Amino acid sequence: SGNAGFQQVLERLESDPVCQRLSLKSFLILPFQRITRLKLLLQNILKRTRPGSEEEVQATQAYDALEKLIKDCNENVQRMKSTEELIYLSQKIEFECKIFPLISQSRRLVKCGELTALDFNTPSPKWKVTTRPIYLHLFNDCLLLSRPKE
Repeated sequence: SGNAGFQQVLERLESDPVCQRLSLKSFLILPFQRITRLKLLLQNILKRTRPGSEEEVQATQAYDALEKLIKDCNENVQRMKSTEELIYLSQKIEFECKIFPLISQSRRLVKCGELTALDFNTPSPKWKVTTRPIYLHLFNDCLLLSRPKE
């Protein structure tokens, strides 16, 4: 979205009749859709093969290999989503010192959200409560608290 030249070329390509008005995302997801269709096809083949036959053995091996491929694809998609979240977060968060590398292969964002911090000022006889927003970022290996820039 930040590259205007790329956006123009992409719009021109997507409007071309050869692409049938499909977006780039639809072309990127096609291989995953085909894999799941293959799984359904193999399930139907297994239903119709004779138990104990050579065809059943081969179809079962193909089905198991396809299951492993689908599992690997899903894990890689999850890993990429996690990395994208970390990149987005690292662009938003500014550290006072760069000791803590936010982006890591093994780090995943588990949960994040806004909290309200309460400050009790006790020097006066009246209790004065002030609030300020803070953000909690729970990773699989650490907990990060941040606050909005003033």
